[in-house]
Amino acid sequence: MIQYPIYLDYNATTPCDPRVLECMIPYFTTHFGNAASRTHAYGWVAEEAVDIAREQVAAVIGATSSEIIFTSGATEAVNLAIRGVYENYHAKGKHIITCNTEHKAVLDTCHYLESIGAEITMLEVLPNGLPDLAQLEKAIRPDTILIAIMYANNETGIIMPVHEIGVLAKKHGVLFFCDATQAVGKIPVDVMKDEIDLLCLSAHKLYGPKGAGALYVRRKNPRVKIKALQYGGGHEKGMRSGTLNVPGIVGLGKACAICKTEMEIDAIRIRNLRDQLLYALMQLGCTVLNGKKELLLPHVANFSFHLPGGNQLINHLQKQVAVSSGSACTSASTEPSYVLKALGISDELAAGSIRFSLGRFTTEEEIVDVIKYVKEVVNEMR
Repeated sequence: MIQYPIYLDYNATTPCDPRVLECMIPYFTTHFGNAASRTHAYGWVAEEAVDIAREQVAAVIGATSSEIIFTSGATEAVNLAIRGVYENYHAKGKHIITCNTEHKAVLDTCHYLESIGAEITMLEVLPNGLPDLAQLEKAIRPDTILIAIMYANNETGIIMPVHEIGVLAKKHGVLFFCDATQAVGKIPVDVMKDEIDLLCLSAHKLYGPKGAGALYVRRKNPRVKIKALQYGGGHEKGMRSGTLNVPGIVGLGKACAICKTEMEIDAIRIRNLRDQLLYALMQLGCTVLNGKKELLLPHVANFSFHLPGGNQLINHLQKQVAVSSGSACTSASTEPSYVLKALGISDELAAGSIRFSLGRFTTEEEIVDVIKYVKEVVNEMR
């Protein structure tokens, strides 16, 4: 039985996997202890659960457990990474390089730092959505302390040349921060192979709970040091004070463990469904895929629709299909997507663009139904 509207907005958030929820529940009730309470069994049980989750998170990105700092989500982790690096290394240099298609959490953090003295180089992407690596290397200066470029774009699903960027950063002795919120759990991510120094992720993007995330901070070659943004009890090695969200952390760990085991099989199935949707919508004759298919995450397809009143298409679809026009974090804006505009797409087409993002619980029956409904709506609008 299909539940309407059919949910195809997995890039905005994912439903919590029942297996994740099952693991979390005891830590709200019987195992409710504070992980920082070291004098009794309630605290020890909570601390052990956090340690296990730290190992599970580390395993899915190729890190060690000592390199994982728990946060409230990716936005906090982004701020902690970029602002933490700037405040710790600004005596060495105040120059940061990023890209104009980054998530608002990165862009707004960089704009804030610029207001207090940082120098930001904002690279433009090529029409394929990727940064020009030659321009990136050219932008590196003796006072550059950080390159901040995401793993995969949240609106288009375009996967960045992360390994090449990591190698460039390493070559010039610059730290590399990667917002991997949309990539972790969907495709293989390895911080060591890709020379990533800092990386963020969020539980609710990979079938875990909202309100839990993590920041990877490299401990060797080089040992990265960041300045804390909040102070209190010195939790998380002094980098993020505050009572740990034990149930959320347990959920994040379990979600990562499931992804590590099932990611490859999930990706094959979801990619097939995504391609089924992609090919069908491309046959309509009024659609443009934003981003080359071979560069995309396996579960994402962003289309522009050449239609009269195309910017109203999403409103016509919403009763039957839950999709978005871009990032959930900017959905209140009436402006066309800055990410699509950066790819050279006109305001009119960008305003009529829709992101379809599939997930673990998407079925073929749902995709067949979505294809049918989109065709009906498009034909009516014509």
